[in-house]
Amino acid sequence: MAYDRYVAICHPLRYMTIMNHSVCMCLAAACWVMGLIEPIGHTIEMSKLSFCQSHTINHFFCDIAVLMKLSCSSTLTIELLTYIIGSLCTVISFVLIITSYINIISSILKIQSITGRHKAFSTCASHLTVVFVLYGSVFVTYFRPASTFSDNKISSLAYIAIAPVCNPVIYSLKNTELKKALRNNKNSS
Repeated sequence: MAYDRYVAICHPLRYMTIMNHSVCMCLAAACWVMGLIEPIGHTIEMSKLSFCQSHTINHFFCDIAVLMKLSCSSTLTIELLTYIIGSLCTVISFVLIITSYINIISSILKIQSITGRHKAFSTCASHLTVVFVLYGSVFVTYFRPASTFSDNKISSLAYIAIAPVCNPVIYSLKNTELKKALRNNKNSS
């Protein structure tokens, strides 16, 4: 979405040429492939662990850090793999999104009309909000020592539940019909 917004705002006249069907399919396929390939190393390494402690997971979902805590084997390889792959996938995608938005903001600031600037900023605001909620909770959840993971279930809840629940709410706030309904409801109260 960041690339789509970048092309729409920074290259509006070439949007249809740049964001053609094949580019959209390649971007979607890249997301799917990364989502399928990323956990393979974790799964292979987790299958090598032995679990001799309690088999009760002190969490509300079965996550890699919780399983590492239950293992009596050394989890150093999996921890390193988590940080390396997490850094490659999460940090690189976050940096690409932020880079797109830096270019977008610099293009928006060059727009002369205040109405045009406002429209461009409102187009990006919902996506940026979702990005910061999701990536913020991911960084808090996964980029810390595994020994502290189960102590903070709030960040996991934000990553698993709050970010996906907020998506439709945040994206619907830019819907003009919803805005009118909220204004009418507020005025009638």
